[in-house]
Amino acid sequence: MSMAMVDNIVGLLLLLMLLLILILVFLITCKPWRFFFSRSRTAAELERPLVSDVVDQTPNPSTEFPRDYDLEGACYQNEGHFRSPRTHGLVHKSRVAATAPNLVQGDSLAVDVISDYSEDVLIGQTLKRPTLKHQSVAEKSPAKENLGHEVCPEYVSKDVVDQISCLILEAISGPSRGLRYSVLSTNSKKLPLTLGRIPPSDVLIKDSEVSGKHAMINWNLNNSRWELRDMGSLNGTILNSEPINHPDTGSRHWGEPVVIVSGDVITLGTASKIYVHIKSQRECEIPFGVGVAADPMALRRGGRKFPMEDVCFYHWPLPGINQFGLFGVCDGHGGAEAAKFASKVLPETIATILSDTQKREEVLSLCDASNILRDAFFQTETSMNYYYEGCTATVLLVWTDGAENFFAQCANVGDSACVMNANGKPIKMTEDHRVVSHTERLRMEERGEPLRDGETRLCGLNLARMLGDKFLKEQDARFSSEPFISQAVHIDRANGTYALLASDGLWDVISTKKAFQLVLQFRERCSSVLESSAEKVANFLLSEARTMRTKDNTSVLFLDFDNWSRTSCKDEP
Repeated sequence: MSMAMVDNIVGLLLLLMLLLILILVFLITCKPWRFFFSRSRTAAELERPLVSDVVDQTPNPSTEFPRDYDLEGACYQNEGHFRSPRTHGLVHKSRVAATAPNLVQGDSLAVDVISDYSEDVLIGQTLKRPTLKHQSVAEKSPAKENLGHEVCPEYVSKDVVDQISCLILEAISGPSRGLRYSVLSTNSKKLPLTLGRIPPSDVLIKDSEVSGKHAMINWNLNNSRWELRDMGSLNGTILNSEPINHPDTGSRHWGEPVVIVSGDVITLGTASKIYVHIKSQRECEIPFGVGVAADPMALRRGGRKFPMEDVCFYHWPLPGINQFGLFGVCDGHGGAEAAKFASKVLPETIATILSDTQKREEVLSLCDASNILRDAFFQTETSMNYYYEGCTATVLLVWTDGAENFFAQCANVGDSACVMNANGKPIKMTEDHRVVSHTERLRMEERGEPLRDGETRLCGLNLARMLGDKFLKEQDARFSSEPFISQAVHIDRANGTYALLASDGLWDVISTKKAFQLVLQFRERCSSVLESSAEKVANFLLSEARTMRTKDNTSVLFLDFDNWSRTSCKDEP
């Protein structure tokens, strides 16, 4: 056999081997047998959920989602606060999806696997597209708003919110310390407001380091914010330790406007510091300081969020009743609806009762509103149709006789409490209505239905008095909605009088004595009137409750009747 023939045979073998290798590679990577052995799958099967532990088997069109719907991070939105309530319906939990029984090994089905949940996601109802996780804070809320505060405006009556704003400035250091100036955002004649050493500046700062026209504050109608701007001062303007003047120092060019909020400190020169306080028009009308702070504490069960069931509210004056105001805290259980209902109906009912001239004059002449408060609680309880929800209710009725004399009287059911510091003396304005309290045990004994040995709850509830809970009251006659009503207290506004109302989230960790000590300590640390405002006191008490690891929703309402702590919102002459 010739060498040429041998070479041909070897070349042919090599080609056959190469072809075989290519065929094997094709079979391994493409797996063409899938098209012959796997049956076609319907669209319904493709849409079938991988998790099938359905609680409610009843068909519900609201549970149908497109395949590309992103459930990660989905939650319910309630007026700006996210929560994920657990009710009936299909609940998705973190798990690895099982392989579908009709899939042969090697088949692929593209699905979004959710492997990490901070909270369970309810999908028993139609969900709106959630806020993206990467959305910036600036897109969700105005920058710098309520710095250092933990106030939850969702739980404050909308009546306290007003578009008209009042700016209050107080010099807390420097040669002009103690100087105070205020202006309303609607006063176009007084705006913009200029700060400087000499006229025609509106706020005169007697400091040699301050320029004649140093800085300017104006109300921006476009974003409804107060803005500060350096007017080309020689020594610059500093806002919270950050210079806001033009970077080219000495050029006398104006700086860019910067938003200011309550709590900001403006420094002119090196020594003169101006404290900023901003209030709404409704707050301006109240003749004493009011501060509200609320927080749904999340320390229970490993930090899982719980729904906020506290509601703070205040009205001054009551609608159509100029001499009276109402302040209160309601703490719901079983839900927040009963608390919201009571916080709305109680003020309306009291205003209706006081619209009777004879009843109003009776309160003013006798300095006693017991009948008014008792009747209001009775009417509110009668109008509540909540069988499986209830709430505590603590309200403080404040009125004036028109001669600068103020009075306060409290009524309550439940374990939310009110205390007052009047003339340096602590006064407990409420009664504890928990089942284990001494007063409740006596009340039940007088009814002939005393508590049994070791009995600390009624139908599983630790409260013996509340509004709502009609089902429980039908089951056990020892439940009551009769309020405790305190004596009326005369308020001496020049002697450090204040009132503190709070839900049990505060009182579970802070005693009455400790609360008084904290208020005193906070005031002593403050260097100015505005730094010790009622709002800041309320937030300080809330932060202390958090530090002491309270495990319940906490709401604080602080009323400061003292003259020295008032901040006037009237325009300067």
